[in-house]
Amino acid sequence: MGSNSTLAVETSGLVRTFGETRAVNGVDLAVPTGIVHSLLGPNGAGKTTLLRILTTLLRPTEGTARVLGHDVVREADAVRSRVSVTGQSTSIDEDLTGRENLAMVGRLLGHRGAAARQRADDLVDAFELSEVADRPVKTCSGGERRRIDIAASIIVTPDLLFLDEPTTGLDPRARNQVWDIIRTLVAGGTTVLLTTQYLDEADRLSDRVAVLDHGKVIAEDAPGRLKSQIGTGALKLRLQDPGQRAQAEQMLSRTLAVEPGADSDPHRLSVRVTDAQQAARAVTALADAGIALDDFSMAQSSLDDVFLALTGHPVTGDGQAEKAEAEAVDGAEADAEAGDKQTAK
Repeated sequence: MGSNSTLAVETSGLVRTFGETRAVNGVDLAVPTGIVHSLLGPNGAGKTTLLRILTTLLRPTEGTARVLGHDVVREADAVRSRVSVTGQSTSIDEDLTGRENLAMVGRLLGHRGAAARQRADDLVDAFELSEVADRPVKTCSGGERRRIDIAASIIVTPDLLFLDEPTTGLDPRARNQVWDIIRTLVAGGTTVLLTTQYLDEADRLSDRVAVLDHGKVIAEDAPGRLKSQIGTGALKLRLQDPGQRAQAEQMLSRTLAVEPGADSDPHRLSVRVTDAQQAARAVTALADAGIALDDFSMAQSSLDDVFLALTGHPVTGDGQAEKAEAEAVDGAEADAEAGDKQTAK
């Protein structure tokens, strides 16, 4: 893959291992500038490790990565000068006020006192934080802290902003506020690379989505095109008796020649259909087989359906496999970083 100066991110054969765990397992990406590009996948899929490589916090084990035309290993300083990062947890000082945090970051990034304070005031207004800006951050809500954190990351407007699951744990109103901020940044020319396990977030914000599972990109395209690849709609079913789930799966598979997807809720099933007539045929077949339904509905394909079709499991799943993988990566990553520090000494 040759270098392309119009790309915000370009990776080829990117691998990062921690012991026996391949957290990133041969990722090829080409992210254009001026868009929101989402990395979608469950915990443990490799999203955060990939971001840490792209932001120069981790070295790749194999392969190459370029950010805004700069190699993340050989030209790490050049990458850092043009990007900003907001991680999963806030990086601001809990004892300072929001305004004081923003002014402090401004000074650290080279603004003089008056200019740093003015930039802080401008961001307080832009992010609608005036009511909480002069309170200690520790007294603010999760959504308010997240807005302050993102504001701090754009004291100097970056060419590329990395957002690692920025709305995790936020209520719907706070999530919408963060989404509005992201849209405003992109409208102003900033490229955003977003990791998320929220399918609706990727669907609403993204120009392109890369679906990650077990460290690999298993699909990449515009959200609409990804959804169109798996059919025009989905039949959602709720069984009265979850004990009939296996029988229902077999019946749907025979009737529609498509394998249904199982939800983490044992009462629920979904199956791809091409039209309402096909959905009606499936419901009739279940009724004839004595399989009672509490509810059924026809829905347009979603990114949830895409992920289910690609991987065979929902993006959230039961969380056990993803949690185990994430814990293994975290532990091995800590050991590797400790070894790097010891070597540096």
